[in-house]
Amino acid sequence: MLIVKVKVKDKRFSIPVPYAVLHLVSMIITSKRVTRLINRAIEKDGNKFSFPEMERKDLKPLLKGLSMHKGLVLVETKLKDGTEVKVKL
Repeated sequence: MLIVKVKVKDKRFSIPVPYAVLHLVSMIITSKRVTRLINRAIEKDGNKFSFPEMERKDLKPLLKGLSMHKGLVLVETKLKDGTEVKVKL
């Protein structure tokens, strides 16, 4: 399970994200239809960035690897205003 912890001033939030949700999101993001919708939205803003097309088979090993390394801290940031974000497996 992926755990996102956010600390903003005096409040703390902990958001658990199950691996099943990550698999579902990977299926949605790799969809050609969703990729086209994202790129159209980016073009309307006038940005020159385009969202790359990905295949589900390329993301599967990444998701399997994440489940093998429980306890690993992926992101840990602290801003000057005291906001902290920590993403942990």
